[in-house]
Order: sequence, then structure tokens, then C-alpha cells
Amino acid sequence: MSGELKPNLVGFLCYWCSYTGADLAGISRLKYPPNLKAVKVMCSSRVDPVFIIKALLEGADGVLVAGCHPGDCHYQKGNYYARRKMALTKQLLTSLGLEPERVRLSWISASEGPRFAQVVSEFTEHIKNLGPNPIANQKMV
Repeated sequence: MSGELKPNLVGFLCYWCSYTGADLAGISRLKYPPNLKAVKVMCSSRVDPVFIIKALLEGADGVLVAGCHPGDCHYQKGNYYARRKMALTKQLLTSLGLEPERVRLSWISASEGPRFAQVVSEFTEHIKNLGPNPIANQKMV
């Protein structure tokens, strides 16, 4: 099968900011690739590293975790916890032999629809350059 990679991306989006920013991007009819499958979470800190690894094992080429800007979290320190979890996740991915660049953490507020479109566009292009996920659809024993 030839042709350009159309990355399969999963996005864990904070309900209060990033998901609302995605909604604003859609309402504003901003152009960005349709590759991202959004999963609404109450806070970016609720994204367990296991969720990210499971998404990659089940076929995602990349995973975006997006939350409120630091200091603006509706749960006070949630995005600080998310940042720590992402550092751990990237170490786990390296241990698995997978590029940690397949995972991105971004801060997107509810009023930043254009930023959401930009982040998704940049991340899609970045994953295209990395190529398909080499561990997609592998069964864990």
C-alpha cells in the first residue's frame, strides 16, 4: 500500500479547557487535519500512562494530552501532575523501544481554538515524519 501516511491520533482533552478549545475550533470552522480522535477527560492529570501505552498498542501513531495552562487548572494542580506523568510516560516509551516524540503534552485554553488547530496540525505533520507506529496492534502476553 503506497501513499502518504494518514496518522491515527488519539487526543486526551481536558473537559474545561482543551476540549472546549477544540469545540471552538470546530465552531469557528478552522482548518486542521481530521486525524485526531478526541477523548474527553475531566482533567489532564487523569490520563494514566497506561491509557497512552494502550492507545499506542492498539494502533494509534501518536497521542496528544492537552490541558489547561499551568496555574489555570480547575483542580488547582492537575496540569502539574499531568506534566510529571508525561515525563514518566516518555521514559516508559523509551524502555519499550518507541519514540517518546509520539506523545505530546500541550496547554490549550477554552478560548484558544486557533491554538488547538495549530497544535493538531503540527502534531499530525510531526507524526507523518516519524512514520507509522512500529508496535501498533501487537498483543501483550
